[in-house]
Amino acid sequence: MRLSSWFGPAAAELVFLIHLWIPPTQGAAFDPVQLPDINLDQLGRVALTGDFDSISLYTYRQQTQNAFSTNGSQALITQLPNGDYTAAATADAYIKTMCPFVMGNGELAGVVVGGNFTSLGGIETQGVAMYDPNTSKITPLPGLLGKVSAVYCDQDTNTVYVGGDFKGANSTNAVAWVGMAGWQNLPFAGFNGPVDSITKAPNGNIIFGGTFTGLGNSTAPVKKDQQVVNLASAKISSDSTTDETGFNDPKNIVCPTSGQDEAGSTWLLEDKSSGFWRADLNFGFQPTKLRLWNTHQNGRGTKTFRFTALPLNGIMNMTYSDPATGKKTPCDADGARCPLSDNTSLPYQDFEFYNRVGMSAFQIDISDWYGDGAGLNGIELFQDDIYAYAVSDLNEPTCANIKLGSNSTPTGPWTTAPSAQSQSQYLTVDLSTQDVRSAGTSVVFKPNIRQKGNYTVTVYTPGCLQDNSCDRRGIANVTGVFTEGGAPIPPQQIFQTNSFDKYDQIYYGPVDVNTDSFRATVTLAPYTQQDERITLVAQRVRFAPTNYTGGLNGLFEFDPAPGSTLSDFSKSAFDQAGMNLQPEAVITSLAIMSGISYIGGNFSDTSGNFQNIFAITDGNASSLPNGGLNAQVATFQVFGDLLYIGGNFTNTATGNVSGLNNFAAYDTASQSWLALGSGVRGRVNTIVPLELNITENQPETCITVNGHFDHLEAFGSAPAVPVQGFGVWVPSQQNWLQNLNLTTRTITGKLSTTTNITGSDPLLAGTISSQGVPGAQAAVSLTSKPLRLESLGVKIQPEPVASPKRKRAIGGRNVTGAVTGKFFEKGKLNVTVIGGHFTATATNGSTINNLAFINGTGAVSGLGPGIDEDSVFLALETHDDILYAGGTISGNLDNANVNGLILYDLAGGNFAYPQPPALGGDNVAVNAITSRPKSGQVYVAGDFDTAGSLGCPSVCIFDNGQWSQPGSGLSGSVAALVWQGNDKLLAGGNITINGNSTRLANYDARNQQWTALDGPDSAVPGPVTALTRADNEGSQFWIAGKSSNGSAFLMKYADSKFQPIAKGGRLGDQTTIQGLAMLQLNDDHDKSDVVGRDMVLLITGSLDVPNFGNASAALYDGNTFIPFILSTSGNGPGSLSQLFSSKTINFQSSGGRMKLGFVVLIGLAIALGVTFLLVVAGILIERYRRRAEGYQPAPTQYFDKTANLGRIPPEDLFGRLGQRGSAPML
Repeated sequence: MRLSSWFGPAAAELVFLIHLWIPPTQGAAFDPVQLPDINLDQLGRVALTGDFDSISLYTYRQQTQNAFSTNGSQALITQLPNGDYTAAATADAYIKTMCPFVMGNGELAGVVVGGNFTSLGGIETQGVAMYDPNTSKITPLPGLLGKVSAVYCDQDTNTVYVGGDFKGANSTNAVAWVGMAGWQNLPFAGFNGPVDSITKAPNGNIIFGGTFTGLGNSTAPVKKDQQVVNLASAKISSDSTTDETGFNDPKNIVCPTSGQDEAGSTWLLEDKSSGFWRADLNFGFQPTKLRLWNTHQNGRGTKTFRFTALPLNGIMNMTYSDPATGKKTPCDADGARCPLSDNTSLPYQDFEFYNRVGMSAFQIDISDWYGDGAGLNGIELFQDDIYAYAVSDLNEPTCANIKLGSNSTPTGPWTTAPSAQSQSQYLTVDLSTQDVRSAGTSVVFKPNIRQKGNYTVTVYTPGCLQDNSCDRRGIANVTGVFTEGGAPIPPQQIFQTNSFDKYDQIYYGPVDVNTDSFRATVTLAPYTQQDERITLVAQRVRFAPTNYTGGLNGLFEFDPAPGSTLSDFSKSAFDQAGMNLQPEAVITSLAIMSGISYIGGNFSDTSGNFQNIFAITDGNASSLPNGGLNAQVATFQVFGDLLYIGGNFTNTATGNVSGLNNFAAYDTASQSWLALGSGVRGRVNTIVPLELNITENQPETCITVNGHFDHLEAFGSAPAVPVQGFGVWVPSQQNWLQNLNLTTRTITGKLSTTTNITGSDPLLAGTISSQGVPGAQAAVSLTSKPLRLESLGVKIQPEPVASPKRKRAIGGRNVTGAVTGKFFEKGKLNVTVIGGHFTATATNGSTINNLAFINGTGAVSGLGPGIDEDSVFLALETHDDILYAGGTISGNLDNANVNGLILYDLAGGNFAYPQPPALGGDNVAVNAITSRPKSGQVYVAGDFDTAGSLGCPSVCIFDNGQWSQPGSGLSGSVAALVWQGNDKLLAGGNITINGNSTRLANYDARNQQWTALDGPDSAVPGPVTALTRADNEGSQFWIAGKSSNGSAFLMKYADSKFQPIAKGGRLGDQTTIQGLAMLQLNDDHDKSDVVGRDMVLLITGSLDVPNFGNASAALYDGNTFIPFILSTSGNGPGSLSQLFSSKTINFQSSGGRMKLGFVVLIGLAIALGVTFLLVVAGILIERYRRRAEGYQPAPTQYFDKTANLGRIPPEDLFGRLGQRGSAPML
């Protein structure tokens, strides 16, 4: 079975929570990101809502929001210092095996990586490469063609042993990389079947396991030159051709029939002239024999020629049977000229090629002739390779009268693609999801099998770079029937995302000869479980003959010592053990523990003592307890005294141990089987260890299980847990991590292998996605000292909106997960409210639907009964102790229907009574709720027509228990509301005022009048979905939404006009902006015309950030879009809905402009203050001066004022005041 199908489209693989250990990183360098220094002090408590199950800040450039791949491609994976995982190098197919290549001097040359890829890290490399963990550099190891399934790095001999299904270095399926010198053939030139596992025995010998029966290359077929190369579809050209009618067309000699020289069947050159005949084909081939019919027309004929392979321009050496002696004779070595007989009794002459050389064109150069000139009467070219091509013109020519020649039958709208850099033309088809799931598209390949025997069947897939289809390539489903009366082989999935040409072995075994009643067939069709539009390609299928007569049976022990004997298999316990198995044994896994060798696969011994697993101890093969396991073993993993085993077994061979469902352990110390829980429900393909934090920063090795299973089986008190091919067994807890109540980090995907590197972190391979906040799902808090995300303490499970009515009401928006939130703080009451479309678990264990309350102690609760479970909460507001919750809500409370809005008493912890009269309309949705400042009025906006019996479209006021309509003339759908002071309300959406369409509208609460802000010729290109203030009064604000062409827009309104976003690039067309918020910074950024230097705009949603890619939140400083938060949801990018906070921002501290009146008042206050200070200073200075000049304070003692009243009469005193002559006299 093709190994890449192990990681097939289980697509949204298990969203699995793991608290990852973050060890110190030594090795690959990671580039930290300097995010803007955000200050959240003014906002109080801050949180974010969205649709995600993993989330992290963007802190390293290696981070991405990309979900794990389900198209067959995998990557080398390393762990960032913040605990997230990142792809160090991405392959275009699966990675099967790795080992650190440590040289004899202790130096690490690199990590050898093997798999089925054709590129790694964007570099073309077929199946194997070297990875430097310190620099992340990829070094191709060219020379192999095919897939690598096993590598073993042997420090003692400076050698890497490589096994798989490939050709290279004149070996097949096994080869060695020695030191840094390159590939070297092993003494036995490989095997005649694939190798799946390699290890080193206790005696130092190298053990190979796989599906082979002999050493050396695949055997040549008994019947050679079986397939005719199709020249009928080639482009034929010639030089020096005669002008004689009927003999001047070089195509005449293709597909010779009668052998008679006549017009229309013979090609002649000009008299006494040399020339050439050339064929350019649409595919590559390796010819083994050339057959030529000479002409005898009027005594003419070709005397000598040579064959040139193109585009190599290589002259081919050939041999022929001398007609006179019958001996095999080489052509003339000087120029490789071959003679062609003019014997009329000789119908044709065969020439065999010395070497097999690939070519796509060839030329026959004629240098001498008989009679008056040269010519030919026929030509055929043969090859040993047995191919069936999807493009019919490339198969054996019908004109050759081959009874059961190779052919194919395409069904569906296939088109022919040029070969480009590929080996041949191929068929391609674009399929919708509906087409994928139907049975209307396929290609059936029918080879020309002329001899019964054992064959390796291989499917070829052209690379996707040449036709720019990598992002659309899908999964092919391949089946085959190879023997008459035999059952089809199990369907296999082939991922077609390879960058360059590749091939996949789908079968190894007997194939029957073609007859009138039977033909071997291979059928390629789309895999039906794909949920998106795909491109499928079909090129060719090859049947390569092999044999089962080599004396081996899946096991071979190689002694690397010089001069060791290879042919005496009886001296090896491993070789002998393999030969004692039933024929066609498949060895998949090898492990050495405490000097004992363990062998696993799909086999049984000839005596019936064991099945699928056994041990070799002291040179003897022995059964494990209970006869081994009852079905195939796919993988081993050694940990301590335990051998972890995965496959598709369900019990021991004798059925005496329960709970061994596809995943089990063998205790080598006690020699007993151990059930791990009760296993899993489906096949296990790989077992990979992973270091995790399970208890209080105590890292321990856990066992990840990867494969095609959908449940962790129930055991003890633990119920069955639904998963999608991924689970983690915790040895210290003897339980699955899913069953443990732990606050954990999120990881999704599958792992294929790992390797340990001295002085560095383990290197993983597979396809996973991980973001960094333990226990955070759909809602997180955001703090700025330090900047970090934290869980709110509620585990939310997003739910898709199933009701068509709900979907219409929300306008097709993605509102799964948490959509909105609200902090409520009053006295001792502290409640965080989360709304959306989700389920959660309350503290008391009950299920919460769509609206969750978290109190100050962390206790989680939900609504009582009465609200329909498919409701969606989109907007929240509080007034006094009452929560106003709006959305697409329906239900019945106190025998009264509710629709669009409910009221909840936060202090009492129950529904408020009475509820507002229900909103009415076709698809009622409340999108925004806001309280009017310094008022008891609550404004409710959305898509509705009535409130109770009151006609009140789009926006309605609830006050004192009743509805009232604000103004008149408004209709449409309102998505967002913002107050511009105490009396003016700004509304955004898709609005109509008095019959005129607009995107933004102002409401004057004093005059009760609506006016359009932007008018019918608006600069706003589409409905507004997000809105936020850019100053305290709201005279400046930001808007976002979707343009009529589907692209996102972002604009700022200031100075009575919209300002374009001229800097920082443009958010990608797939962007959806759900929320906007202004945040304050501690440090200024570069000057911008649209954002204050100490402010930054937060954009939330599903974003395509310029020069980065997917993100859930970005910061915009007026000059650059900066990725801020990354998240994932299942197997896809996550999204953020909005930021909510307990307080509002004050823009005065951000350097925003004030009104002129405030500036004048402040200036006057400053002037008065300065004047006062000057007066006070003057008084103080004067007092100091007087003291310095000797002034004394006047006496303050009391004296008798009346004692002298009689001495000077008043009239005398005042009567002289007007006299100037002298001083008054007393």
